[in-house]
Amino acid sequence: MDYSLRLKKLLQKAIQENTSDVHFSVEHPPVLRITGKLIPLIKEEKLTPEDCKGLAFSLMSDHQKEEFLKNKEVDFSYDFEGKARFRINVFFQRGNVSVALRLVPKKIRTIEELNLPAVLHQFTVKTQGFVLITGSSSQGKSTTLAALIDEINHTRPCHIITIEDPIEYLFEDDKAIIDQREVYQDTLSFTRALRSTFRQDPNVIMVGEMRDLETIAIALTAAETGHLVFATLHTNSAAQAIHRIVDVFPSEQQNQIRSQFSSALLGVVSQRLIPRLKGGFIPACEVMICTPAVANLIRENKIHEIPAIIETSRRVGMISFNRCLADLVRKGEVSLQDALLYSFSPVELKSMLK
Repeated sequence: MDYSLRLKKLLQKAIQENTSDVHFSVEHPPVLRITGKLIPLIKEEKLTPEDCKGLAFSLMSDHQKEEFLKNKEVDFSYDFEGKARFRINVFFQRGNVSVALRLVPKKIRTIEELNLPAVLHQFTVKTQGFVLITGSSSQGKSTTLAALIDEINHTRPCHIITIEDPIEYLFEDDKAIIDQREVYQDTLSFTRALRSTFRQDPNVIMVGEMRDLETIAIALTAAETGHLVFATLHTNSAAQAIHRIVDVFPSEQQNQIRSQFSSALLGVVSQRLIPRLKGGFIPACEVMICTPAVANLIRENKIHEIPAIIETSRRVGMISFNRCLADLVRKGEVSLQDALLYSFSPVELKSMLK
């Protein structure tokens, strides 16, 4: 069978249907995720072990095949005929090959087009500091980062370096020079690439993911030494993100890290994608800006008091997650039922909406 031709037809179908994800798994037909729901392509035959392996290998270079067979899984990006990009993970399950493909839109959307809070613009005009975009998997963190980086690209001349695994959005240089480095293809690790940036004269650094102590420590140093650093974390709130950063370090270093972090931090944006009444999804965001009051709470290890500061600091652009959900319900963007389902404190949300 010509798996390349079959793959081409399936990816064309995914693009036409405005799919977010595609799954190839043995004993199932190809499955598309559309507006959050898994839709099997019932006109397609169920995939055999040979089909899944053939489709997966059609996506991979020889080097990627070698890495996959050695490590039993592999992450990479795939450009489909210049029409779309996919972020791909190929893995084994019960001895068979499975594939998960995430469609990365070709166009980088703006903060307004993504329905993100306007206060995010203030992070793009800064020249130094640390901005964290947080949320669980598949909540649009990479898309938000791309919007922020592209806004800088279109507004000021500077040198931007991104470190990603894999590269998702492709930036086109406008006023900025953008160098995109993919882990394992252009560099051996996030840590090594981040350390090298100090010799590459960047103004802005984007770290796709902070996975370990060394990466976090170097990113903090970069933010302290005159660079604007953007990074992502898998946490559900600003307070959790601060705990995660500090707790990575040994206990004897944590006071020093709190002090460093409170000085370098500009803000934390935590986001979740909520089903929209008119279809698709809309982000609900908690936005914490590192004001002197917030910095003081971080230094004094009173992080549990930060949510109260966020709730009472709307005038400086801070937004609590529940406040954002309440606004989306009032605007008719999301249902009350979904807002309560996604809220971390439904009782408080009900009281806000009374």
